Amino acid sequence: MLTSMVKEYQVKQAKRKQEQEIRRKDLVESSNELTQAIVDHLNVGVAQAYLNQKRLDAEAKQLHVGATNFAKQTQQWIQLIDNFSSALKELGDVENWARSIEGDIQVIQNTLEIAYKTSRQIQQHNTPSN
Repeated sequence: MLTSMVKEYQVKQAKRKQEQEIRRKDLVESSNELTQAIVDHLNVGVAQAYLNQKRLDAEAKQLHVGATNFAKQTQQWIQLIDNFSSALKELGDVENWARSIEGDIQVIQNTLEIAYKTSRQIQQHNTPSN
């Protein structure tokens, strides 16, 4: 009777070990599935963040290129305005120069007219009247 109790105990013990092994395997499998699900969920978030970062980088590069082009264009506009301003100043200088020349020519003309009139008067005085 004692041997049958020992055998029965050993059978129950073996059955419990089998059940525990099955439960352990189920637990390991479940924990692996949970871990994989968590990793997959995190990977989706990481992948989305990576795509967003890539998009942001591309847009930042475009913005930088646009800003650089705008700065170059602005520089060209400033150069054009400076050139235009210089041309206007030169026109003003040419206008002043032309007025100055015109004034000098007027003085010379008046002087020549006076000299001509004076010389005519002298000639008329010096010519004997017949």
